[in-house]
Parts: sequence; C-alpha cells; structure tokens
Amino acid sequence: MSRSDFYLQALSKPVGVGLRHSHYRDALSETSGVDFVELHSENFFADGGPTKVLLQQIGERYPISLHGTALGLGSEIGIDADYLTKLTRLVQQVKPFVVSDHASFAWLRHSGSRVHAGDLLPMPFTQTAIKVLADNIDRVQQQLGQRLLIENLVSYLVIDQHTMSEMEFLYEVTEHSGCGVLLDLNNLLVNARNSRAEKPLEVAVQQIRQLPNHTVEEFHLAGFTPVENDQLIVDDHSQPVAEECWLLYEQAIRHFGPQTTLIEWDNNLPSWQRLIEEADKARRVMHRSLQAWETNYEP
Repeated sequence: MSRSDFYLQALSKPVGVGLRHSHYRDALSETSGVDFVELHSENFFADGGPTKVLLQQIGERYPISLHGTALGLGSEIGIDADYLTKLTRLVQQVKPFVVSDHASFAWLRHSGSRVHAGDLLPMPFTQTAIKVLADNIDRVQQQLGQRLLIENLVSYLVIDQHTMSEMEFLYEVTEHSGCGVLLDLNNLLVNARNSRAEKPLEVAVQQIRQLPNHTVEEFHLAGFTPVENDQLIVDDHSQPVAEECWLLYEQAIRHFGPQTTLIEWDNNLPSWQRLIEEADKARRVMHRSLQAWETNYEP
C-alpha cells in the first residue's frame, strides 16, 4: 500500500451517532454530515408494522450499525435461542456494516427457567470466563455469518476473582473467538474515576497501550453527569463528550489508528444539529491526530 493510499484509507473511517427516537424525524428529513447511525438491536425486534417501515427509511439514507445491550455473551448457560433468532432476522433485514454487544453476562437459570438480569453485568477476568465468552461469540458469529465487536464495560462492582487485567482479557477473547474490540473510551475513564484514581486519564492511556493495535475497530465517545469527588459516576450518556474523553481519543488514535467512531448521547438529548456538531468535532480530532499516527505507521 502506498503512503497516499494508506492516508486516504485512514481518512475514510466513518463517524456516526446513536439514533434515538426523538431524532427520527430530523434524521430522515435533513441532510446531515454523519457517516452512519447506530441502532440498538432490541428496539427493532418487532415483526412488521411501523418498525419495519422505519428501518427501511433509515437504511435508505444511512449505513447502519447494530449495537446490542441484552445478548449476554458472557452467560454460562449460553445465548437465548429466541433472542438470537430475532437478532439474526434483524441482521438479515438491515445488513449492518457492524454488529456489536458487550463483554458481559445477563442470562441465568432461576427456579428452572431462563431469566434475563436486565442489565450489563460484569464478568471476572479469568480463563474460564474467556472460554464462556469466546464460545458464545463463536456461536453468534456462526449464526449471523458476521463478525462481532465486543465492548468493554462500566462496572460498579468490585470483583475479587480477576486473574488478569481487563485489556489482557479482551485480547485473549479476540484471539480465541476471532471477534474485534469496540473500545468505549468513556467507560475507561468512568471506571478510573470510580476507582478513585488520582490521574484517570493517565490510567486510561496505560490501559489502551496494553491492547495490540490491530484489535480495536471502533471507538465510543460519550459524556456523563458530573458529580462530587466522593460520589459514584453513573455512565448515563447525558452530556457532551467530556474534554478528558477527547484527549483520550487522540491518544487512542495514535495507538490504534483512526477507527470507526460513534458519539453516544442517550439522556438529556440535545437537538439533532447539536449531536451532529459532536460528530463533526470527532472527525476534526481524528484528522488532527492522524498526522502523529502516520509518522509511526509502517504499512
């Protein structure tokens, strides 16, 4: 690959936004600068009706990525067959360029029945958990005929069973399953702050450097509601991308190169135009950081 071809390829990495209900009308009626929209998979499992029409209209205007929150890839009892059937049908209909979910568990057996926890529950970073996660990812990838990206988690629990770091865990899962990583930079910062790290940004930068640069294929950027120093930060995606997250994004690009990037904003939603401004800023930061990355890149 020539240097010019490499540079053009790097610049072509898409920047998108999470598309939520209150923005449907604007997204379908305006010409925006976003390269794609992300939809939460579970919101579109319904058969027929207005959901099907809406998906068709969105797909005619934007490339789509599907992001799940309930697959429970780390569940020891395996993936729920009904959920996987619905996800497969949605993927066949939408033909997303990315399908992703979280490195978490959700399904368990209680009183003889499969029960969903209704949340993204953290996993211990152990070899046993790697096998569970990798086996479930493999099953889903085989069913969908498409590679998955798995996202790192915000965790509000202290787990004593860890035998490795989170980044070592994610890397091992990619090696065992062939999946990629969706690196949520805001999640790294929230975890660092909630663990009372003196320099959260430095902690997060050290973490991303633990991952080989070929493993990450997408970044998530978000903000959170500010709290007092002794209070727990909730990953509520209710604010613009935090300045600390923009700085971490620059460092991530220098390590992993430009990658597909998504702006997450789920609560206290701004106007559609304000959301687009965040995507535009991400593109500017990506282009500015590209020069530093290109200097050290060897095709």
